[in-house]
Amino acid sequence: MGNGSSFEQIKTIYLDINGKEEKIIFSRHSTPLEIHELIAQAAGVNKHSTISLRDKNGAHVAVSPTMPVNSAQNPYKVVTREPPPATDNDAFQAVLTHVAEQLNRLVKVDELKTNFNARLTSLEKRMELEGLKAVEIEKCKSEISYIRDQLWNAQKKYVDFNRLRPIMTSGSCDHFFSSLSDERKIILKRDIPTYPKYTLSQETVDYLKQPTFDIWHWEPNEMLSLLEHMYHELGLVEEFNINPIVLKRWLLCVQENYRNNPFHNFRHCFCVTQMMYGMIHLCKLWERMTTEDLGILLTAAVCHDLDHPGYNNTYQINARTELAIRYNDISPLENHHCAVAFQILSNPETNIFAYVDKDTFKRIRAGITMLILATDMARHAEIMESFKEKLAAGFDDKNKEHLDTLKMVLIKCCDISNEVRPMEVSEPWVDCLLEEYFNQSDREKIEGLPVAPFMDRDKVTKPTAQIGFIKFVLIPMFETVARVFTQIDEVMVQPLKNAKDRYEEMKSIEEAQKEAKKALSQNH
Repeated sequence: MGNGSSFEQIKTIYLDINGKEEKIIFSRHSTPLEIHELIAQAAGVNKHSTISLRDKNGAHVAVSPTMPVNSAQNPYKVVTREPPPATDNDAFQAVLTHVAEQLNRLVKVDELKTNFNARLTSLEKRMELEGLKAVEIEKCKSEISYIRDQLWNAQKKYVDFNRLRPIMTSGSCDHFFSSLSDERKIILKRDIPTYPKYTLSQETVDYLKQPTFDIWHWEPNEMLSLLEHMYHELGLVEEFNINPIVLKRWLLCVQENYRNNPFHNFRHCFCVTQMMYGMIHLCKLWERMTTEDLGILLTAAVCHDLDHPGYNNTYQINARTELAIRYNDISPLENHHCAVAFQILSNPETNIFAYVDKDTFKRIRAGITMLILATDMARHAEIMESFKEKLAAGFDDKNKEHLDTLKMVLIKCCDISNEVRPMEVSEPWVDCLLEEYFNQSDREKIEGLPVAPFMDRDKVTKPTAQIGFIKFVLIPMFETVARVFTQIDEVMVQPLKNAKDRYEEMKSIEEAQKEAKKALSQNH
């Protein structure tokens, strides 16, 4: 094994120490310091001694895990020199030098990144090679996660205090939760009511029901008032006997628990909910569903991305985050959104369903959970196939399974409906989404995780990001829904086709400009 290639996990090196043959064995992941100490131990000298190795030709060999393997017939000659006795002044100078080096390392981001990467690699290899005990593994994982967070924060040049958490110390059994934990206490940070009651004009009331509604012109307090209006206008306040003050408090608490991500933020929540409200009116869903069903649809839309961290399920699973571990890699984000939603509803001060009976609440909880979990795009094919099968068999409004599938498809439509809206409303969302994608792919590159091509800033453009998505996901889905609600064809499917044509034209222009630039550079 010792005479194999330098890529083997374990290396054996033969030494000649004052005419006596010795050998050392170490992992290729060992540090030079660890190998130095092994040689010092074999030579019987102080570990602080100066040690040099020479081959049979007298050439110096670097003490490192990559040193060439040798044989008993060609050992490395070990030359040692004891360190001079240290004086108090030497010790003091050594401490000062060490402190200076540490301070210098802290202020240099590049050195910090290198240090963290080396430490991370060392920890991961220790777990892989040494088979640590369960408790030790958990401690290592905790430290690795902490290092990754610190590395990312150093790269971003600012500290994300939401993600800071202590490293578990030996013997500690205390539980701690990062900002990605649905077990943290959700509290309302503002008194109620704190946003003014807006008097909505009839023009705004009518406009709010349209898929063309421009969601960019509204401040957060105005969005809260518009959401409040939806609950009153659809009769949900009466249906669930909601206390109007509790409704305000609930909406504020929901707003507080959306993060300030480029895309998955409170405005996205409002955007999706407004589209659901528009579809309820466009399709006259009250003719096919109960008011309870409408309340489930609207509330699921409001809560569908609660506490989204800005990094998708693929990242959670590949990075082995707390959420991925908690939910066994099965829709970790969507499960988290549900958990946060019902954590908020578990507080009497923010429970809009406090006055419904147990059976009704059980149906509401099951319905909201079903709809939020349906927003995981990993389930897109499964849900659409189920919907098509029911359409082929003859869609039945009275069949609960048929109606549940329709509701899942409706929230999916609303969640990814931006391209249905006019270009001036939809295009800024593409910029927001790409910014969030690029943030994730940058982090994945630093952490050595797989990077999806459609998230890589070096590979994707706005038209390439949208053309395939509109062509193969949005248009087929909305066309399928149009088989139940024919009015969708003109109001939603046609705008999607127009958007696809626009992005294809944009792509052609970009490619032509690229070719012209290339030709120009070749001529010069």
